[in-house]
Amino acid sequence: MMRALYEAAPGRPELHLPYRRAALQFMDWQLRRGLLNTMDGDAPGSPWWRAVNERLLHDTAEARGQVMGLGGPLTSWSASCCLDFARKPSAKTWYRAHNASIVAAYLEHRALAEGESRAERFFINVILVRVLFAHTLVAAPRLALSWSWPFGPVLGDPRLAFTGIFVSLSRVMPDRYPLRRDLQWYLDNEQRFGRVLDRGMIQPRLGLLHGWSAAQLSIPELATLVHDRVPTYAWDPNDAEPWNEVAHGLARAAYTVLPPPSSPR
Repeated sequence: MMRALYEAAPGRPELHLPYRRAALQFMDWQLRRGLLNTMDGDAPGSPWWRAVNERLLHDTAEARGQVMGLGGPLTSWSASCCLDFARKPSAKTWYRAHNASIVAAYLEHRALAEGESRAERFFINVILVRVLFAHTLVAAPRLALSWSWPFGPVLGDPRLAFTGIFVSLSRVMPDRYPLRRDLQWYLDNEQRFGRVLDRGMIQPRLGLLHGWSAAQLSIPELATLVHDRVPTYAWDPNDAEPWNEVAHGLARAAYTVLPPPSSPR
């Protein structure tokens, strides 16, 4: 369905196809993990992940319908962001549309997230901060990369393969759902790049990142999902230890070389 939603109507230019890579890459990972399996099968999926994906599909379908002249009022702000992308595709409008749908789904389905394991909830937060960070690469590169900001639009371009390294958890989490090990096991086996990205680059920027994203997406509640550099979506802010592990080696170097700005730009 997602593949079809990015295809142009007959006789229209294929302006949206280059952006389909990023949309499908993340969904393919979820399918491989079994997150989107039916709930009545031998290996049930995740109610939370299924709900988030339903919002993505729904908003994208609404936008496509509007562009094709099917009419009818839009049902949400996130769907209107998707319509902006559909009418004028670009890296910036794609991220705004994608992240507006993601954040809206997060906020709407917080109760379902509370039912996930501690390890799953940790990585649900990691996914959120990574997609927010990927948006800044193209729309606020100085916030993301400090003095090396000219590289941001290329590294974050959803039409290119680079983007996957910022949002993929395929080398951190096992291929099947649910997670059955303690969270610390996954942290101890985290891919080196993931540790550098999360500890050295994203976490020092969390307050700025959430504030900037809340303004860009016009979703003020997003700014409340972090406390003292601890993401707090379906997560107790007092459970800070997994987020406050001492950064080592390359993570410390990344923070030193690419410090967060005093204010987002």
